[in-house]
Amino acid sequence: MTANRWLPYALIAPAAIFLAVFFVVPLVQTIQLSFDGGAGGLFGNYTRMVGDINFAAALRNTFMLVLLVVPLQVALALAMGMMLQRMDRGRDLVLWIWTIPLGVSDLAAGLVWLAILQNTGFLNSLLFQLGLLAGPTAWLNAESPVTLIAGIVAAEVWRATAVVLVILFGGLQLIPREFDEAAAIFGASPWRRFTRITLPLLKPSLQSALILRTVLAFEVFAVVYALGGRNVPVLVGEAYVWQNENQNYGVAAAYAVLVMAISLASTVVWLRVLRVAPEARE
Repeated sequence: MTANRWLPYALIAPAAIFLAVFFVVPLVQTIQLSFDGGAGGLFGNYTRMVGDINFAAALRNTFMLVLLVVPLQVALALAMGMMLQRMDRGRDLVLWIWTIPLGVSDLAAGLVWLAILQNTGFLNSLLFQLGLLAGPTAWLNAESPVTLIAGIVAAEVWRATAVVLVILFGGLQLIPREFDEAAAIFGASPWRRFTRITLPLLKPSLQSALILRTVLAFEVFAVVYALGGRNVPVLVGEAYVWQNENQNYGVAAAYAVLVMAISLASTVVWLRVLRVAPEARE
């Protein structure tokens, strides 16, 4: 009896030790480092971070990308998931094709889209051959911020929509089809069935997908760096610059703590906005 009582704790012990060693300890060290401001006092690193010439732009660009990318990805993933639900043949093949970007790293995705959008890239070549361009166009130039941001958004949507799709499609698979069929028999339109049946029952999966994708979107860096370089500063990018170029680990840690705080705040927001009743989780 005693052995069975301690068995669950023994099973989760390896994961708990792993998290403590590789997550909790570095997290505590990072927080301590961020408050080690030297002559600047306890908040010296945070003062230098806020006073950084790129801080305001990095904060604005990060939030802008999150607000552009996350809704697009959720809408696309929902549409793709509903399409898969209605497929009788070839569903597994289509799902496999759509999830291929999951195997592509952030930097590799950025380089792929750089090859498409740069001056001598595939997009310019195609448009030139079709007679739609007279010559190379700089899509990823600081002088054309709209197309630069659009390129970053397109790359992020291509790269990470599959994460949201997998979560939402899994949630759709758990919704009994009898509910939708019964509503159809009573004359409910497809849109009404989607808004009154599918979305409410999909709320737990939506909550998980939005939390995960929003947190990861606040950590965007490699795609932005590959396509825009220093022309589009973001919070994680500034942390990278302060650590590797400026060799100031305290300010870099302050940026990391700020990103963590924003991510935690966004998680709390989604938990409250998409509150799920305990019985809905079962």
